[in-house]
Amino acid sequence: MIKLMHSSVRAYMNFLEEKGFQLGEDALGFIHFGQHYTEANDEKVIVAIELTLKIQKEFDGAFFISLLEMFSHELIESRKQAYKHVKLLGLLS
Repeated sequence: MIKLMHSSVRAYMNFLEEKGFQLGEDALGFIHFGQHYTEANDEKVIVAIELTLKIQKEFDGAFFISLLEMFSHELIESRKQAYKHVKLLGLLS
């Protein structure tokens, strides 16, 4: 299981807001939909949000959902595995 310092997606969203990063209602809808569609736990959703923002430089709902699907398909269970996998794919340097 992916372990992060934020205990829930809501706590992570609050953290982002405190840092001045505002996600719109459409982004929140994608996050909610993606979590339920992929049955991802909060930790995986947080890593997918983080990687989406780092790779895309903004929130891209389709990219976010594709990351969650990839995590499920590739049996990625840790933050370290997620980062390693996206680096292997050339998505993050």
